[in-house]
Amino acid sequence: MGLPAAEAVPAVAVTVGDMDRSLAFYTRVLPFVVEADTEVAGPEWERRTGVFGVRLRVVRLRLGEERLELAEYLAAATPGRPAPPDARSNDGWFQHVAIIVSDMDSAYALLRAHRVRSASTAPQLLPKSIPGAAGIRAFYFRDPDGHALEILQFPPDKGDPRWQSRHALFLGIDHTAIVVRDTERSLAFYRDLLGFRVAGESRNQGVEQAHLNNVEGAELRITGLRAPQGPGVELLEYLHPRDGRPYPDDARATDLIHWETAVRVRELAPVLAALDSAGVRVLSRPGAPARNPWQGGGVVVRDPDGHAVRLVDP
Repeated sequence: MGLPAAEAVPAVAVTVGDMDRSLAFYTRVLPFVVEADTEVAGPEWERRTGVFGVRLRVVRLRLGEERLELAEYLAAATPGRPAPPDARSNDGWFQHVAIIVSDMDSAYALLRAHRVRSASTAPQLLPKSIPGAAGIRAFYFRDPDGHALEILQFPPDKGDPRWQSRHALFLGIDHTAIVVRDTERSLAFYRDLLGFRVAGESRNQGVEQAHLNNVEGAELRITGLRAPQGPGVELLEYLHPRDGRPYPDDARATDLIHWETAVRVRELAPVLAALDSAGVRVLSRPGAPARNPWQGGGVVVRDPDGHAVRLVDP
């Protein structure tokens, strides 16, 4: 085990194409609340994004105790690209956030009433043949830019006890899930270098899992990781089929497949030294340490599969 560095996942961020359209979805269809809405520009944001001449509109949203950050690139020397129209859940750039609901049937009906685009065939009840996930109900859908999202309802014997609350239909974000090619390689990054702990493991297969992911014959190794605070990070390794496309080598922060998982670490300098020694790809370096994930500072690195991780100081 390496540095016990990760203290929290304060936010998950995603690039959007039209902020007003996204806000209409996240605050009217889903009940996220806007905490901050600002335009940012300058050298610190060029350093952090790796894109010259950027001006961004950044909106911080909250659902329960968790936060989602939306970023629209209003200007950039290198324009962003849309997500491939044939993207599948086993492609290497896949990432979603799992939103916990207290009543799956009501949540699904609400999404249907708003004509939200489905990514699963229907809500799936995972069977007893998958002990680690038995009794979980889940459904994938898409936001206006095609980003995958999940609603998930835990049975009484699984998940954080707060997810059993009935005070609201949409309760918060349990985790962000990413597709990985090799779980052990990803654990060397998230567990051994960043200090996440393994919170659970499962082998998921069968008709329900295939219809949830909408990938025929899907068989997954799923590993849940946690920091002391904030949503978890869930590793999805497709054992079958293994025909998912890799994360594009030329991907940029302006592209609509771009997500960032913010990770607050105890001390940034030793973590960076460990990442450098391990040959981790660094996308940006700060002019000064970031004291929270909403500033232009912080350091963005790519994990072994290309997913962006934003490291920030306490």
